[in-house]
Amino acid sequence: MLSVLSYGRLVARAVIGGLSQTDSRDYSLVTASCGFGKDFRRGILKKGMCYGDDACFIARHRSADVLGVADGVGGWRDYGVDPSQFSGTLMKTCERLVKEGRFVPSNPVGVLTTSYYELLQNKVPLLGSSTACIVVLDRQSHQLHTANLGDSGFLVVRGGEVIHRSDEQQHYFNTPFQLSIAPPGAEGAVLSDSPESADSSSFDVQLGDIILTATDGLFDNMPDYMILKELKKLKNSNYESIQQTARSIAEQAHVLAYDPNYMSPFAQFACDNGLNVRGGKPDDITVLLSIVAEYTD
Repeated sequence: MLSVLSYGRLVARAVIGGLSQTDSRDYSLVTASCGFGKDFRRGILKKGMCYGDDACFIARHRSADVLGVADGVGGWRDYGVDPSQFSGTLMKTCERLVKEGRFVPSNPVGVLTTSYYELLQNKVPLLGSSTACIVVLDRQSHQLHTANLGDSGFLVVRGGEVIHRSDEQQHYFNTPFQLSIAPPGAEGAVLSDSPESADSSSFDVQLGDIILTATDGLFDNMPDYMILKELKKLKNSNYESIQQTARSIAEQAHVLAYDPNYMSPFAQFACDNGLNVRGGKPDDITVLLSIVAEYTD
């Protein structure tokens, strides 16, 4: 009996000790953005958090921090449609849903789905297509929940290494999954994927983890090792430092995009698909750079 009681005390101490080590603090994301429109002056935002045809949002709710990026499909311009209207409205709708509390932190696909169906129900038709990536940090569970449709995406960096990343979704070379709204009668002629097709993931994060969310204008022009080299310059979690690093990453991607002799990730991917391509890929670039920090009101 004595040995059983002693064992019980040891178990109790272990449980209590484990509980005492559990981090009960709420987490938050300190996030800065930077970007360049392909046809606009660098670093200049269009109305509504848009860089060219890219769009983004950063929203805070008492239960979670939520952010997203979207890349409007430029081909719609050939039909007289401004591609930034679709991506921008999609991100604005996601932001509004978060601020109104109409979302579940563990279900970012739900945010994307609800936003997309709101666009479908608009009285005035909003034509266009867009990729999208949504990232949600649940304050209390310390989990990051993500949804990615297409070739925008995210990286999570810890200790100088990429520990999580989104999976790119492509139908075939340079044709990513995308949400679309086509003119009446032309639905079958426009590539359109369901928001429920988004690749989703959930995992724990730690204080100090770095999360980089961006459109393909970044990833097509900067390989991981270049991004990690820039992130090493990030010394603390204050906003000014994050903003400076986000700008440094976006600027480097912008320069490389117009270098005709640079073998970019996009050019390498093209070569892998039997195309003789070299150089960067001129494109809109949107970068959201976040650090996981202790939550403060």
